[in-house]
Amino acid sequence: MTTLPPLLELRNISYSSPGQSSPLLEGVNFILREGRIGLIGPNGSGKTTLFQIIMGLLKADAGEILLQGKVMEQEKDFRKLRRKLGFLFQDSDDQLFSPTVLEDVAFGPLNLGASPEEAQKISISTLEHLGLKGFEERITHRLSGGEKKLVALATILSMQPKLLLLDEPSNNLDPTTRERLIKILRGLDQAHIIISHDLDFLASTCTQLYAIQDRQLVRCEDKQVHSHEHIHPYGDKPHQHGT
Repeated sequence: MTTLPPLLELRNISYSSPGQSSPLLEGVNFILREGRIGLIGPNGSGKTTLFQIIMGLLKADAGEILLQGKVMEQEKDFRKLRRKLGFLFQDSDDQLFSPTVLEDVAFGPLNLGASPEEAQKISISTLEHLGLKGFEERITHRLSGGEKKLVALATILSMQPKLLLLDEPSNNLDPTTRERLIKILRGLDQAHIIISHDLDFLASTCTQLYAIQDRQLVRCEDKQVHSHEHIHPYGDKPHQHGT
């Protein structure tokens, strides 16, 4: 029986920020075949940097990135990788650049070779799936923050990626949009890795939890991700619980 290679594999990834004497990441190893991963760590610990390295937006000082068993070495390799991995930026304004919502969502399928008619069909279907029917001709920069976040998600889902990298997706969302996003992510088939400080959000969307600790990626074995009900008035805000 043939075992398929992992969807994503990191081997001994190390990276130092320009001007820094000590590495930000050192000897990071990780294998993902499927699943929903939450990634936590202090500000500045290298979470977003790790996503950027995976996407080829930053070059690691050492180590290898493998997509489905193939080492990503040159820019042409990472261009292929970006067709299969969807990266949701922290700030939606960094991701949305077209005048209308439909143009933004159709941009990815068009780049993947879809005809204008196919791209429009895919985009409309993706927007409807996210509850954004009727948004096609909305002016992107006039959307609310929560609407921009959902449209940004639509721009990557329209490319039908195999893996989603989501960087602080619940930041600055009102409770209604946050719950809507949770429902959407629970319904997706794709594997995903979510960076967040919102542990309740991760509990609602992920089954495994990792942390960047001492420059390495460590699975959190002792505290499992779990969901629970809140009876206090700030349960819908990012917060932590005591042991």
